[in-house]
Amino acid sequence: MTHFIPIFPLKLVTYPNEKVSLHVFEDRYKELMNDCFEQGMTFGIPVHINGKIMKYGTELELESIQKTYEDGRMDVVCRGKRTFKIAEIFKNAPDKLYSGADVIFVKEDKRGDYMKALTILDKLEYMYKMLKSKRTVPSDPGQLYSFDIGHHVGFSVNQEYQLLSLETEGKRLHMILKHLEHLIPMVEETERLREKASLNGHFKNIIPPEV
Repeated sequence: MTHFIPIFPLKLVTYPNEKVSLHVFEDRYKELMNDCFEQGMTFGIPVHINGKIMKYGTELELESIQKTYEDGRMDVVCRGKRTFKIAEIFKNAPDKLYSGADVIFVKEDKRGDYMKALTILDKLEYMYKMLKSKRTVPSDPGQLYSFDIGHHVGFSVNQEYQLLSLETEGKRLHMILKHLEHLIPMVEETERLREKASLNGHFKNIIPPEV
């Protein structure tokens, strides 16, 4: 079954539960935000990559309008709700400047894998320590939700979109784990080279071999 929603294509990936801050300046999207505020509507952000609107996106709700400028521009805060697949795009919603789409909301399977989640958190914590990042990892593997860390594991935009397109938690956790297993050795090598480079120019106490 399809549902019609307004859409706001952007060159970024948004996830369910994610808090999203947007600066809205185009007339069509100023109209959209005002309609969302006045009518309690939701809207969708389909991912725009390489000049193309991709199939998957996230439905969002407007939480607040933080600031409205004299020319009508606005700063808004939204919250991701659920993912969808686009069935058909319409250039304009009825009597509106903004676009719309018939979408199918993804019925998500949230069943994860405790041991896989535990391994992911261990690897993520190790990587953050190597990078001297102050970011913390969730403490309970049983409560880990892949979308909550999707922006924080070193994915490219294409990989973030791939994660969004996976419709089960098990598949998403598998993707994240495989990515970390590939990424961490590269981070380790980068840090090793950085430490080695930092020694250049310093006096070194090197014991020569006996000859």
